[in-house]
Amino acid sequence: MLKLSGIIFLLLFSQVFAIEVTVVNKDVDYKELLTKEILIKADVDSVKKLCEPIPYSELITNKYLAKRYMKKGTVICDRDVEEYEKKSVLFNFGTIQIEKYGKIIFENDEYIKIKDNDGNVEKIYKDGRIE
Repeated sequence: MLKLSGIIFLLLFSQVFAIEVTVVNKDVDYKELLTKEILIKADVDSVKKLCEPIPYSELITNKYLAKRYMKKGTVICDRDVEEYEKKSVLFNFGTIQIEKYGKIIFENDEYIKIKDNDGNVEKIYKDGRIE
């Protein structure tokens, strides 16, 4: 009886000192936006020494991007994510206005090259054609 009560005591006692963290419930790609559907709360006994877990409420209220690929079940630390900044370029070609997400790499008289968040390079001509 003493062993059984000791085991029950240890199980209950371990939940008292558990750390509440946010865990990914599916694989997350590089630069993917973290949404409510991807994140779950979990209790763990310990985390890595360099990991400072970000609370679930903060991840829900603010938008974050993944700084690296994360496997399913990974604890989200502050060094694994960065705040989402809307990076868009607005082109005004007279009567046509085009808004693209990314940053300008190259621009000349004929076309503009834009690099997206995922690394794709897109060429937009000044007359409105997209290649």
